[in-house]
Amino acid sequence: MIAYHFPPVSGSSGMQRTLSFSRYLPEYGWQPLVLSIHPRAYKQRRGDQLADICSGTLVHRAFGLDTARHLALKGRYSRFLALPDRWVSWWLGAVPAGLRLIHHYRPQVLWSTYPIATAHLIGLTLHRLSGLPWVADFRDPMTEEDYPPNLRVRRVYRSIEAAAARRCARVIFTAPGAMRMYADRYPERSEKTWVLIENGYEDSIFDMVSLPPLAEVSRPLRLVHSGVVYPDERDPRAFFEALATLRRSGRITAQSLQVVFRASGSEDYFRQLLREQGIADIVHFAPHIPYREALAEMLTADGLLILQASNCNHQIPAKLYEYLRARRPILGLTDPEGDTAGVLRKVGIETIAPLDSAAAIAATLQNFLTRLQDGTAPVASEAEIARSSRRSRVASLAECLEETIATDCLGR
Repeated sequence: MIAYHFPPVSGSSGMQRTLSFSRYLPEYGWQPLVLSIHPRAYKQRRGDQLADICSGTLVHRAFGLDTARHLALKGRYSRFLALPDRWVSWWLGAVPAGLRLIHHYRPQVLWSTYPIATAHLIGLTLHRLSGLPWVADFRDPMTEEDYPPNLRVRRVYRSIEAAAARRCARVIFTAPGAMRMYADRYPERSEKTWVLIENGYEDSIFDMVSLPPLAEVSRPLRLVHSGVVYPDERDPRAFFEALATLRRSGRITAQSLQVVFRASGSEDYFRQLLREQGIADIVHFAPHIPYREALAEMLTADGLLILQASNCNHQIPAKLYEYLRARRPILGLTDPEGDTAGVLRKVGIETIAPLDSAAAIAATLQNFLTRLQDGTAPVASEAEIARSSRRSRVASLAECLEETIATDCLGR
């Protein structure tokens, strides 16, 4: 398993996917070997999830640097040293390390995971040198018409993507829209090439979460957004405008509503927007906290907030599945035609408004707050929650790996 995001990296919800896969694959007869990067490459590190690595999992951390931090001169670095991304030096350490692991342990299949493109570059190289079948976990699209925004980076990404589409036994996505897009983009490949394995939640970690004491009954309603808010892909400006509109009309106050953005990034930019809208006492940006504490915050919130722009209609935020497991009402600010809205409707949640429409958000938010107060805001059904666990997703991955081996044997 070739994965950049693995404990002790901090600040990536995507880490949970690989971590859970490595924990549960042994239940299906697969013993994972994890090839990750040396922790020096992580800008932020936390050790709180190192204990969640299964004791039987071998983790090899190969040489790798962050070009922007380790190879820059006076804050500047060559773009050549950051293609396909800032961790391309990991390729230099991971390929020989991977070959040694292959020689010693004789694995049956390679699996690499995005969004660090170098991971797929490593998977491609090891596949070519070893002949082992390769499964590429794309999760989200590597390229779209205008992504990555830098044209040179986009061309390099597209070349890696095309090589994976040609040579991989299976390509995995986390959203149906992305899978359909790639099936159309590479029609020469069989339908069996494309596999949907959605993200999920880690139930065993939820079970270990310690909840704080119940707060007093008389308090503001509390909405929480947990995780990064990308200005281009999860732009909260229309949401802030909607809050300002409701405040001016007297329908909300700082005593009736508090909104928390946890570990959002870009806080200075967003705080300026709050001051301009006059809602700095309603919306608060809070720092990163350990994973279990973040889950506890979800469990005790009155409502949970998901943001996803229409340019990400083929993507579903990983945190959405943790929201479902938290069994709290969800306000979805996203394109009603996108995959994120599709998941919400599938589990019975209709409190959805377009992220870029302040008027629609204001109306939906007012209704949402009313339903929170009277206890009628919907949550996901228990059946849908159970289907969204990472343990259930691992069963699909194990089946994918078995089919990969079977197909490879037939090919030989």
